[in-house]
Amino acid sequence: MKKEKLISSVLATLGIIMIAIALVIQSEETSLSNNKVITSDTNKVQLKNMATAVNNITTTEEETKREELVPIKMEIAPASVIIPPRIEVYEGMTIDELAAKLNRNLGNGYIAGKGYLIASQCIEKGVDPYVAVAIMLHETGCRSNCSRLVRNCNNVGGQKGSPGCNGGAYKAFATLDDGIIGFISNLQRNYYSKGLTTIETIAPKYAASTSWPAKIRAYVNEIRAS
Repeated sequence: MKKEKLISSVLATLGIIMIAIALVIQSEETSLSNNKVITSDTNKVQLKNMATAVNNITTTEEETKREELVPIKMEIAPASVIIPPRIEVYEGMTIDELAAKLNRNLGNGYIAGKGYLIASQCIEKGVDPYVAVAIMLHETGCRSNCSRLVRNCNNVGGQKGSPGCNGGAYKAFATLDDGIIGFISNLQRNYYSKGLTTIETIAPKYAASTSWPAKIRAYVNEIRAS
């Protein structure tokens, strides 16, 4: 009997030891599992942060490229006519170089500094920028003192239409930019799109004076040489 009791006691002790070992192993597995979860979550956060950083870099690069396409000189033209600054657009010049040349001929008065707007509108609409500026200078007299039609109603091309400037036959524009855009649009719509693309072919329809072509040609030559 004593021997049987001893064996039972030993077996019971072994059982307790096995249970303890199993509990320890289970605890370690649980700890490892939790660590894996934590590590996995940490990796996800790190990947998310890396993706955000890459997106930020990509966005910055794209924004830089977009900024390179936006001319930074002169005034900014309407978005539809933004032209890459390094592209040659007229007689081997970039848009900025052309704008600077036009500005040198616009004087220091009411229409000064509008070279970029004129250049970009002309390039977009297929109008010769030298001819456009020459007509503006002739019609406005802005080489010296701009006419009242320009200063009061922003009409740079002597265009007729409504609303009338001070109730007259010549058209009034809300702003100088509107007047310039309207003038160049008129040249494109009523002259260049109809094949009237030279001073000589524009003259009969634009002005009654027979001396008009020679005067415009003289302005063009001055602009080109400046």
